[in-house]
This record gives sequence, C-alpha cells and structure tokens, in this order.
Amino acid sequence: MSDLVVHPDAAPEADGTFLRVTPQSAGWAHVGFEAATLAEGTTLVRDTGDRECCVVVVHGTAHVSSEHGQWRDLGGRADPWSGRPDAAYLPPGTRFEVTGRGEVGLCFAPGATQDPTAAAARPLPGAEIEPETRGHGAMERTVHPILMGDRDAAALLVCEVLTPAGHWSSYPPHKHDVDDPPRETFLEETYYHRVAPAQGFGLQRVYTGDRSLDETLTFGDRDCVLVPRGYHTVSAPPGYAVYYLNVMAGPVRSWAVANDPDHEWTMRS
Repeated sequence: MSDLVVHPDAAPEADGTFLRVTPQSAGWAHVGFEAATLAEGTTLVRDTGDRECCVVVVHGTAHVSSEHGQWRDLGGRADPWSGRPDAAYLPPGTRFEVTGRGEVGLCFAPGATQDPTAAAARPLPGAEIEPETRGHGAMERTVHPILMGDRDAAALLVCEVLTPAGHWSSYPPHKHDVDDPPRETFLEETYYHRVAPAQGFGLQRVYTGDRSLDETLTFGDRDCVLVPRGYHTVSAPPGYAVYYLNVMAGPVRSWAVANDPDHEWTMRS
C-alpha cells in the first residue's frame, strides 16, 4: 500500500473528522488537511495556533464562528459538482467553531503571526469565483480558484477541480518541486478526492524525472493523495466523475509549475 494515499477513517472522531494529514504524518513542512462531516448536535472546534486555515464547504451548509465574527449559511451545494464553493479564511491565533450539515475541508499552512500585512479573517464567497476551463478534448476540466494568488493569505493556495468522466486532469503532468521563482516554485500538495458515483475510483500518477519516485495510485471516494515532489496527473475512468480539493503551500506563495517536457506537446494539439 502506498504511503502517498491517506484513506478516510472507518470510525470518524466524535466531531465528525474522518481524515487528517499533518506535516508530521506526511513527512513534510507546510501543508495540513482535514475533512469532516457536519451533523446536527456536533461542533468542530479548532485553534489555528501558528497556522492559517481555509475552511472549504465541500457540500451542505456550514456556520463558522470565531472572535473575528460569525459567518452563517456558507455553502449550500448538494454535492461538490453543484456550483461554486463558499469558504472562509482564518489567520493564525484564531480559535473557531464550525457547525452545520454537510462536509468541510480544513486547509492549513504556516502563517506569519507577526506580519502586519497578514491576511484578514473573512468569508470567501463562491459567487466571487470565476470558474476556469482548462485543457481541451479529453483533457478538459473546470477549476474553481478558492484561495489562489488573487486572494490574500500568508502561504495557502487552495483550489478545486472538476474532472468529467473519461477525462484527464492536472494534465499534462506537471511539477512544482524546485524553489526557483518565477520559473518554478516549491509547493507541497494534497489532493482530496470525491468520486461520483461513490463506488468508483480514479488513478493518479506521481513521479520524478529520474524515476526515484514513480507511483501509479488508485484512489476512491474521500481518499487523499499526497504529492511531496515530482510530476503528477489524474485520470477519471469512464462512468465516474472526479472532484478534488487541492491544498498547496511552500516557502513562496506563488503557483509556478513546470510541465513534463515529454508530454507538453499535448497542450498544442
């Protein structure tokens, strides 16, 4: 079994958390991710500490409360494929609570607590997101930039991608494991996957140019794939649509990637 696939817990925690990735568990320095089910009578409580957090409503409705305010009725999607996502940004040093019905993703990265220009706590309305169509033919997919470079944060970069059945995504394979801006930036990344119908699966390949890392992974609904380095790409089999929520962070908050030169030609065909 690959160390790059994190499966949901068979028995969720009392607050609904069913998946958790920390820098310690992943063996890296920046990205953390948790997924939780919201249900009546349960409250998700977190303290960001020295981290920042982006709460993404994967589906359903969430209420986020902290010393920065109360943001009610975020979300509203019936499932991850039904519209644009609402989210909320919480800076370091924030204790917050999340209630509601549905599912949320908690995206973490180190935050600059002493930085006077650090991003402010705020809701991130999905209505402000401009969906992007990338690729062509069987490489076409839709990207929702939730907390990318046009929205302030200390380190976090967050987006979600909708890949139709039978299509490839994160394609051509690309990487961001060299700290050489503006050509390329070093970013750790998680892929939190949802699959429809839920009994389906998807494929993800993670590999380096020298093949010191070369894994082709099978993921299911609610699995999380870790990308510590190397080129990576995702395939949605016929009959099964794939959604993923990406969390990225590194030394520089910039998304600059390098395509695998063997496959870059597909962008021109």
